[in-house]
Amino acid sequence: MAVPGTGAAKRVVLETLGWVLLLAGVAAIFLPGPGLLGILAGLALLSQQYDWAERRVEPVRLRALQGAAEGVETWSRIVLSLLGVVSLVGFGVLWLLSPPAPGWWPFAESWWLPGGIWTAVTQIASAFIALGLIIYSYRRFHGHPEAVAEVLRALEGRDREPAQDSRRKPVS
Repeated sequence: MAVPGTGAAKRVVLETLGWVLLLAGVAAIFLPGPGLLGILAGLALLSQQYDWAERRVEPVRLRALQGAAEGVETWSRIVLSLLGVVSLVGFGVLWLLSPPAPGWWPFAESWWLPGGIWTAVTQIASAFIALGLIIYSYRRFHGHPEAVAEVLRALEGRDREPAQDSRRKPVS
């Protein structure tokens, strides 16, 4: 037997989480982080409630796959991506160790390595997420032109589809 009101509460929680992920993904486009993944996750949750979000899930998914394919196209891109991972881990460890501000630091010591342990944790977690995405992209796309061509064909097909109505989905 279902508990009364849990459907509405679940919908509110999922919708709120969808908006948070969407906004975090947009922010991560400009800040370090997997922006398209956040946008995709947010749209996937919001697509359960909104037609406009449902229509945007597939194009964003395809753009993320296109970015993944392009990211492992050449060895220089792979090496730069891996250097980014190493940098994130290095900075995370620096934040974790939290050494005192050096003598050349021109600002107050409170401005040296702000955020504490949680900044370190998120940097290191971001590095592991990035490494996982690099490995996934490499295995799926590097040396597999047919996989890249499939994504590009799907993108071309999506670009030719006409726009639809953007009303809210009915609540069931």
